[in-house]
Amino acid sequence: MSANSLPPITEDDIAEYLSNTPDFFERHNEVLATVQLTSPHSHRAISLQERQAEILRGKVRDLELKAAQMIRYGQSNVTIADKLQDWTCALLTARDADALVDVATLRLAAIYEIPQVALRLWGVADAFKGKPYAEPVESAIKTYADELTDAYCGVRRDLPLLNWLADGDSVASMAVIPLRVNIESPVFGLMVLASDDATRFTADMGTLFLERISAQASAALSRLLP
Repeated sequence: MSANSLPPITEDDIAEYLSNTPDFFERHNEVLATVQLTSPHSHRAISLQERQAEILRGKVRDLELKAAQMIRYGQSNVTIADKLQDWTCALLTARDADALVDVATLRLAAIYEIPQVALRLWGVADAFKGKPYAEPVESAIKTYADELTDAYCGVRRDLPLLNWLADGDSVASMAVIPLRVNIESPVFGLMVLASDDATRFTADMGTLFLERISAQASAALSRLLP
């Protein structure tokens, strides 16, 4: 086979050779010193060492941004946890049923800046029947509530949940929180948190703090059951 009939050397061939021959530049360090690349920032020719330094600086910059973002998330979570603790303490110190319900709803809305909140309980003790939070609830809602294992985030317009709110038409997102004595108990109520911000409660958001709210509110409001 003549030299002219050999297949041409491709860039992939060169890249494979250099990858498989790590000591090439040790034996030909004069080549390494003369290699020049185009900078993606200034579009001028720079040495390989300068290009490597640019890549490293870019990686460091990306890591710094990710670290700053993680710190912001951590600070935000600490703030939310502190607010949850304050709300839990208020639930524990509520003196009567009306004060307890106000803390569970109005105080929660104020702490987390939630525009609208509603609460409905069923099966309450006789002393609390006739209260706004104990108004009759449609069987379809009770069936829906029993099927909830976690808080629902989104908008449910097929159920009359929005009728519980002062301005249901303005709701763009909502969280529906089931209340139950324990995980095996039937639901005895629902709490609805509603916002005119479509991004406030979304289907893909984490529900850890909503689950905490559910647990705390359930424990406190179960005192209104027989």
